[in-house]
Amino acid sequence: MTERHGHILVVDDDRLNRLRLVHGLQQEGHTSAMAENGRQALEMMRSQAFDLVLLDILMPEMDGYQVLEEMKHDARLRDIPVIVISGLDEMASIVKGIKLGAEDFLPKPFDPLLLKARIGTCLEKKWLRDKELEYFQHVTCLTAAAAAVEAGTFEPGSLAEVAARTDALGHLARVFQSMAREVYAREQRLKQQLQELRIEIDEAKKARQVAEITETEYFRELRQKVQKLRQAS
Repeated sequence: MTERHGHILVVDDDRLNRLRLVHGLQQEGHTSAMAENGRQALEMMRSQAFDLVLLDILMPEMDGYQVLEEMKHDARLRDIPVIVISGLDEMASIVKGIKLGAEDFLPKPFDPLLLKARIGTCLEKKWLRDKELEYFQHVTCLTAAAAAVEAGTFEPGSLAEVAARTDALGHLARVFQSMAREVYAREQRLKQQLQELRIEIDEAKKARQVAEITETEYFRELRQKVQKLRQAS
């Protein structure tokens, strides 16, 4: 399994615990940020993207359970994986954290190797979830493009991101782009031909109207008068 690196938020009211965790994360190639309570953690999660949260339970202002509850009801945060690292190792505390959405639980003091393994597993799961979500978003984009072609509003650039994929969906998007461009070009040619046909029809109509006027008895008499005047002069 490829080792994933992520941006990880460390939430703990104990400064030494925060620094110890951050130091270990940096050694493993992760980037990190720190929050000293639950309220600060939520503010940070809502202002920047994190791949994982390492969360303590017992904290002032807002504890870990409250953070999990808030994340659970926030569409922007609910999919961020959380590993609870707490001195509360009773089964009831562990179960409560898992029910509120925590991905995993580690008791303090934690084993660094076990934490590394749990972090790696969480990041791999998130990467797979993100890829799956991206796939469905691209399928939706392709479906919308098909509707746009039918409505005559398709923009070829709208599929650039999907077409850049190297899998079957990307190939389908590239084929679709090519077909859509061909349809667009054909429509433009038809519009041009229609415009030219309208011009020809207008010119023919004008010629017919002129002919109708020149063939009237009044116009013939008028032409004869003009000829006589020319002869007289």
